[in-house]
Amino acid sequence: MAVPKRKLSRSNTRHRRAQWKATAPQLVPVTIDGSTYRVPPHLVRAYQRGLLRFEG
Repeated sequence: MAVPKRKLSRSNTRHRRAQWKATAPQLVPVTIDGSTYRVPPHLVRAYQRGLLRFEG
């Protein structure tokens, strides 16, 4: 594991942390039973096969 040789200033720590940003999930439309839903691409087949259900 990497270990810093010296203390990092508060300003530098916060500046570094500010660069990490969450991204919105990419959603694709899928039609099931006449209704269109937007789901992540890796879950499309699971919804089409009925392995996952829509809530709400």
